[in-house]
Amino acid sequence: MKNIISNINKAFDHRIRLGIMSVLMVNEYADFKTLKELLGATDGNLASHTKALEKQKYIKVEKSFIDRKPNTRYIASDKGRKAFQDHLDALEKLLNSKNELKN
Repeated sequence: MKNIISNINKAFDHRIRLGIMSVLMVNEYADFKTLKELLGATDGNLASHTKALEKQKYIKVEKSFIDRKPNTRYIASDKGRKAFQDHLDALEKLLNSKNELKN
C-alpha cells in the first residue's frame, strides 16, 4: 500500500493555520480582527501563523488604514487555494482508506 499521508501538507498541521485557510477558502478575504475572533487566537499566535502561510506564499497580505486605524487583511493566493484543496483531498482519501482496508 502506498503512503496514504504523503500528500498531507505540513503547512496546515496546526489548527490555527487550518482555520485561517478554511476561512479564506470561503471568503474573499478576512481581516486580522475577524480571524482572531473566529479562531480564538492571541495576537502573537495569529501573527506567527499568518507569517508562516505568507512565507509559503499561500496567503497575500494587504495593509491599509480605515479611519486612521491600521487594518490588515488576508487573501488566499491561487497557490494557497490549490495547496489547501490538495490537502483536503489527501485527508478525504485518508478517511476513505478505511473502506479499502476492509476489502
